[in-house]
Amino acid sequence: MTYTTSFTPGIISNPYLSGNAADAVSATTASFKRLSVDDQLAVLWYAYTEIGRSITPAAPGAARLQFAEGLLEQFKAMSYDEQLKAMRDLAANVNTPISRAYGVLSVNTKLAFWYQLAELMKQGLVVPVPADYQLSAEGRQVLQAISALDMGQQITVLRNAVVKMGVDPLA
Repeated sequence: MTYTTSFTPGIISNPYLSGNAADAVSATTASFKRLSVDDQLAVLWYAYTEIGRSITPAAPGAARLQFAEGLLEQFKAMSYDEQLKAMRDLAANVNTPISRAYGVLSVNTKLAFWYQLAELMKQGLVVPVPADYQLSAEGRQVLQAISALDMGQQITVLRNAVVKMGVDPLA
């Protein structure tokens, strides 16, 4: 059996979503894209750590994480300031070596990459979202919208969120 995926710019299609479910995923994805870079990073962090573990098992299992290991090792070797700059550059599509390396990863590997970054943040190996960081009202709304979705929809929104980050050097 062959499986294929297709997507339109900014939205990864999911044939299992229809009607209101697809609208909720599209609307949540669009809201995420309108957030500031720092709010996007915070929403990813909170989605992986606060919404629950239901999102995370699908991320590493569906990806070839070995392709992102070198990138993750580079993050661990950076200072906190360099890590934060690299994450901001990814979210803002700034053309850097890190962004280009990320840009060639598959969609599922990108999703797993952010999951692993969240895990490294919890371990203190990568700069976490500061405890005093105040997520904007818009960021809180996006996080609430993500948490209201079912697990498959949450994963689709997160995939949509991370797929266009970085810079694809082949494009």
